[in-house]
Amino acid sequence: MTTPAVRLNFPESDIAQLTFDDPDRGANVLSQGVLQQLEQHLDELLSRDDLAGLILSSGKPGIFIAGADLREFAAAENPEPEWVQQMCRRGQELFARLANAPFITVAAIAGVCVGGGAELATWCDRRVMADDAKTQIGFPEVKLGLFPGWGGTARLPRMIGLSNAVEMICGGDSIPGAEAYKLGLAEDLVPPERLVAAAINMIRAEAESGQYRKDRQRWSQPIEISETELAFLAATGSAYIQQQTKGHYPAPMAALETMIEAASLDLEGACRLEAERFSTLFGTPVNRALINVFFLSDRNKKDPGVDDPAIKPGKIDSLGIYGAGIMGSGIAAAALKRGLKVALTDAKAEALERGVRNTLEEASYDRKLRGPSSQRLLELAPRLNGTLRDEEVTSAQLVLEAVVENPDVKTQLLAKVESLVGEQTLIATNTSTIPINRLAKALKHPERFCGIHFFNPVRRMPLVEVIRGDQTSDETVATAVAFAKRLGKSPIVLKDGPGFLVNRVLFPYMNEALQLISQGVPIPEIEKAATRFGMPMGPIALYDMVGLDTALYAGTVMHEAFGQRYEASPILIDLVKQNRLGQKTGRGFFRYDNPKGKPEPDPELEQLLARHIEGRVELSREQITHRLFLPMLLEATRILEDELVRDPRDVDLGVIYGIGFPPFRGGLLFWADTVGADQIMRWLEPLVELGPRFEPTNVLRDWAQSGRRFYHILP
Repeated sequence: MTTPAVRLNFPESDIAQLTFDDPDRGANVLSQGVLQQLEQHLDELLSRDDLAGLILSSGKPGIFIAGADLREFAAAENPEPEWVQQMCRRGQELFARLANAPFITVAAIAGVCVGGGAELATWCDRRVMADDAKTQIGFPEVKLGLFPGWGGTARLPRMIGLSNAVEMICGGDSIPGAEAYKLGLAEDLVPPERLVAAAINMIRAEAESGQYRKDRQRWSQPIEISETELAFLAATGSAYIQQQTKGHYPAPMAALETMIEAASLDLEGACRLEAERFSTLFGTPVNRALINVFFLSDRNKKDPGVDDPAIKPGKIDSLGIYGAGIMGSGIAAAALKRGLKVALTDAKAEALERGVRNTLEEASYDRKLRGPSSQRLLELAPRLNGTLRDEEVTSAQLVLEAVVENPDVKTQLLAKVESLVGEQTLIATNTSTIPINRLAKALKHPERFCGIHFFNPVRRMPLVEVIRGDQTSDETVATAVAFAKRLGKSPIVLKDGPGFLVNRVLFPYMNEALQLISQGVPIPEIEKAATRFGMPMGPIALYDMVGLDTALYAGTVMHEAFGQRYEASPILIDLVKQNRLGQKTGRGFFRYDNPKGKPEPDPELEQLLARHIEGRVELSREQITHRLFLPMLLEATRILEDELVRDPRDVDLGVIYGIGFPPFRGGLLFWADTVGADQIMRWLEPLVELGPRFEPTNVLRDWAQSGRRFYHILP
């Protein structure tokens, strides 16, 4: 590292300041090179006897330290436990020098302070945090299949209490400065421009009071807690974690057990236990899968959506939306929350009125109030224009249609919109199934048209599919991607094709569930196989949530495009005829007429299904799992063959963010890489006779023969 990533200066003659500011990265991370520089500076400073204090700060706006270098973690192939423990101990011992220094150490935190950066801060005597919206501190390691390994599980419980530490570390969420101050994790909150001055004042005050010495002594001892309290915390924490993780994510439970056991140890013993337990998680399949998901997300944040770096996106500050239903109002709310001006319209005045109300309620929702904030609503209302006048909608920089999923209706509307907008206005469709090229035929300028497909509910679903037609320009794509990111979404760019990405991969999975029913496999067994694999719900419950009529229509589109691989199930057709459409009608595969609207078995369903079931095939849970997920994987390989995505990693981000594919498996293709091509081919052998949906693709065959992987974990 030629240019220093850690700079030393002296704001006052007896106070040193180490500023983290890696010139080669957008964020500070604790790579081995940075840690080495920190160690060298500490060697120099600890050899002096004229210092009153040391301040740790960041030179990067909006970020203190983002944690360890995950690329170094990912590069460690099959590490030995001893090596992992030594890595932890080196970090612990380096950071412990801050807690044992002959001078006072203060972390001056502005911006994001997470992971290893938060651990570094907790080893300091004191923490001063900037009082602004960007500043937060947290320990997100459990989201990577780990827990803090540089002393976090040992230091934090002794500083803020075991219960609070368990919540922070096992939950993995960051907290703002005000909450850190209440917990005692931060000793002062000040405006960002006064951060260093406040740290200097704190050093002077601590030198006079000597309180930091008492805290050093207290934090080095076992935690004072009764056996009864400890047992209660262990039991309640364990039950909650099991409920949240369903046993798929081992790190939160391991963190809880480590902190509970370490409570009776001194700080040194707690650190040794942390290093030992950390080594049981590092490099495991779940850890590697979750690190891969992190890389997928990180890559997406940096991806402009086009390959030409000279293409610059246009800025969208105003949005016009046709269709004030669930999707239109959801998109409008997302745009309002991010500062855009929104004009919303609908063919029916009553639908528009309802859509405006839903938009404002959603945009102003306050979690603490569990409802709309009246103050926030008053702030947002002037930026929302509910109108029946086309010219007020088409004057926006981007006009998006979210009307009924009917190609004729959409085509007519898009042609009208194009006749009214300006020459620079982008036009988009929120269609989930209709090919973009088909809709573009009605336009004189298809280069300014694309698909921007949001998922329902918009507020919760992070994925957006940006679909480019054959004539869509790079500028349009780049602008659509930038617009989606401004709304806090994760957009992936696709070439046009039936079902795009998510629905094309999802429907083989859902359709196979109906095939299993027709072979006599009980619905509960199908649902359990899916949820135990890690899906948020079973495919049958998903049918009811999506709507059986919607699923039937989408399946028809897919059948027209792909033939036998997407044949509509007679079961689905029959239930739609019976108006059993799912949650929206109170009955589908389940019934929803209980007070809480939860799915319950419906005795009438058995009679309806009886005429579609011929005998019963006895299948193990593993065989059911293969039947559900191998068609999904095969369709993903066909998407690669058709070159619908720019990178295989977009498939994995799409299935995780779009259909809830379990993150602990790293993504659909990552899971396939983990299993291996030879094994997948063996799983497919007995299934090929069921039809073309189980026929291995050329991509899969080539992958098996060459031994290569779809993509490597490192970006």
